[in-house]
Amino acid sequence: MSLYAIGDLHFSTAVNKPMNIFGDNWDNHEEKIINSWKSKVNEEDTVLIVGDTSWAINMNEAEEDLNIIHNLPGKKIYVKGNHDYWWTTVAKLNKLYDDMSFLQNNFYQYEEYAICGTRGWICPNDVKFTEEDEKIYKREAHRLKLSLDEAKKAGFKKIIVITHYPPTNDKLDPSLFTEIYESYGVEKVVYGHLHGKESFKMGLKGIRNEVEYNLVSCDYVDFNLIKIMD
Repeated sequence: MSLYAIGDLHFSTAVNKPMNIFGDNWDNHEEKIINSWKSKVNEEDTVLIVGDTSWAINMNEAEEDLNIIHNLPGKKIYVKGNHDYWWTTVAKLNKLYDDMSFLQNNFYQYEEYAICGTRGWICPNDVKFTEEDEKIYKREAHRLKLSLDEAKKAGFKKIIVITHYPPTNDKLDPSLFTEIYESYGVEKVVYGHLHGKESFKMGLKGIRNEVEYNLVSCDYVDFNLIKIMD
């Protein structure tokens, strides 16, 4: 068994939303992801999908994209991204597929690890951070705690968090999210959202205060699934 991750698939089977407007590297990006997936992932493996899975607006549109992923090897665990407008409730989503799980205020088990998480939000910064941003930021921090508390109650000591947004601002300052990760003893954080070389610099990577941070937005990892652990 191995654990893989990727984010920001931005599939658009039912929606005309070509991604190559963001650069030639996005040409045929769906095919690149699918080929990487098939070459690496076995049925007993698990893939963490950290948001912005589909450009669909509703479930009718999203179904084609979700079916493509459903037919790929392995179990899949999703967290919501800022563009996942099709996302309904986890109760409804978790009834759709036997190999795909959707995460919000809950957790899932991977061997001795609990997979926790939430969407996240932009962190306080000097460019733009409104009162509404602060409200959502604090709400997402609360949802993160709910997920982590559920795992702790179940007796898990090893924790991996998946989230869509970066855990810090562009200056990599500490945030409510990083404070929570450190206080709960989270081992790894996996996130996406950032696109383009300049944005990649704004993502916290590597180990800080005993927490390992992994950026896996698909253009950052060249549209390849990244192995998080064996």
